[in-house]
Amino acid sequence: MQQFLTTTLSGLTLGFVYAAFALALVMIWRSTRIVNFAQAPMAMLTTYVALTVIDAGYSYWIGFGSALVVGFVLGVAVEWLVVRRVDHSVELNPVILTLGLFIVFHSVAALVFGSQFRSFPAPFGVRGFEVGDTTIALTGFGIFTILAVLATLVLLLLLFRFTDVGLRMRASAFNAEVSRLLGVKVGRMLSLGWALAAVVGSLSGLLIAGGGLVHPSYMDPVVVYGFVAAVLGGLDSPLGAVAGGLMLGLCLSFVSGYLGSELVAMAALLVLVAVLLVRPGGLFASTAQRRV
Repeated sequence: MQQFLTTTLSGLTLGFVYAAFALALVMIWRSTRIVNFAQAPMAMLTTYVALTVIDAGYSYWIGFGSALVVGFVLGVAVEWLVVRRVDHSVELNPVILTLGLFIVFHSVAALVFGSQFRSFPAPFGVRGFEVGDTTIALTGFGIFTILAVLATLVLLLLLFRFTDVGLRMRASAFNAEVSRLLGVKVGRMLSLGWALAAVVGSLSGLLIAGGGLVHPSYMDPVVVYGFVAAVLGGLDSPLGAVAGGLMLGLCLSFVSGYLGSELVAMAALLVLVAVLLVRPGGLFASTAQRRV
């Protein structure tokens, strides 16, 4: 029973971590219709910015805020300087570009910050709570992670469903030409979409790094699991991203706890293949095609 409880709580915490990154992928997909594989190294760069600020003697929260601000600026810069310049007549071109940016950002981080492992602080405890003689596998930082992801989900749902800005972002992504005819500043909406997605990605990088070690490749495994979580829930659904992250986190936690950690990657691949075969749009995708 103790192992089951520990495995479940660990899976929930891990699932919210995957959900944070999946939300960033969903954000960029809903606002630009691009799968941004460079999201992970962008988050890694902003995490290093936070670590630099903290190492300079400032508080964790100043570093936290600095990472989010830099993420916003980085998202705008990438969209305006690079993504906007690529030929979008072929849908695969922007995706290939993000794969190239993945490599470039890795190299930049290694040159600027070095390749050694560095400890990243956490604002709350990273030890499980003790109830009598039992230690519960839920930490203070884990609770902070859960609350941060839920708050981000609520904000994204409010943005896309109840604001004119969210509607314009979605319209720009689905049909840029018609949106321009209707007076929508498509360029600004796309830049805003990249900026907000980069902010959410920066949040995921900070949550993953908290209380652990960072290096230029520390976010790489999250690309795979976060992408699987996003596809599992549906790339067009923020709620699905969180649900997909939780389901994947629980699944991989039980696989690791009862079958062996060496099977975790295989389990994630099987989940992805199963979803693509049974429901390619994701478990929470709308059955009707969305039109703008």
